[in-house]
Amino acid sequence: MARVRVVTDSTAHLEPEVVERLGIIVLPMRIRMGNEVIEEGPDLDKETFFRRMARSPTPPLSEPPPVGVFAKTYEELARSASHILSLHVSNKLSDACKVARQAANTLLGRCEITVVDSETISVGLGILVKAAAEAAAEGRSLEEITRIIRGMILRIYAVFFVETLDYLEREGRIRPAQALLGTMLSIKPFLTMDEGELIPMEKVRSRDRAVDKLFEFISEFSDIEQITIQQSTPHPTEETKLLLERLDIAFPDLQVPIVVYGPTLASHLGLGALGVIVFEGEEGAL
Repeated sequence: MARVRVVTDSTAHLEPEVVERLGIIVLPMRIRMGNEVIEEGPDLDKETFFRRMARSPTPPLSEPPPVGVFAKTYEELARSASHILSLHVSNKLSDACKVARQAANTLLGRCEITVVDSETISVGLGILVKAAAEAAAEGRSLEEITRIIRGMILRIYAVFFVETLDYLEREGRIRPAQALLGTMLSIKPFLTMDEGELIPMEKVRSRDRAVDKLFEFISEFSDIEQITIQQSTPHPTEETKLLLERLDIAFPDLQVPIVVYGPTLASHLGLGALGVIVFEGEEGAL
């Protein structure tokens, strides 16, 4: 009964095999597109969703699962587990952690539930969730797993450049006047994720220059355990190919997969964004 179970949300990038093998519970985020609510999950065709998103007059909004869904999930897990680690997308991007804590309070005294803000999303969250579930499978305690994950959070970095300023303006990250001027000048913001928040860091005028900035960012790391390119199309773009060519020369032993980001991240970045998520090795973090 001492087994720890791991719960996350659908913003986490996880292979289906990993989810099944490690018994990870993935709760679907909800994407509001106009009057329609779509559940984010493995059955959602991203290409179809992005085509609809491109035609939609209003941008999508991401919402966490209702508190009742969290509570029901925790109640079911509590029948076979005494501890639950609920690990979710950054609370600067979603209320998932807030809702999870509300649900956890309904089970006080029945099951120990720790809710952790990952301060990241997508591949970054997936790295943490997989590590947590593997530690649970090894019989580690909830306290041990939580300590491991909190240490790993500090080694995950994410940067993106976006094609449009509309989403940054909507979320209040830039002022309307800045968005208008930036659009007129074809400025593409370069964003970094700092303590879970997407922050405009620099501005670039072309996609080629954005690739330069991504490469410069990656080159700052002396020890990379894992790196992933994120984009909104399943096939490499010209910019992605250029970045991969430069990385192959600078880091010939580094495997760099390409992952299509999901609807929740798209609701913050828009379409056409290109980013990199780096999981720094322990030696580099010293």
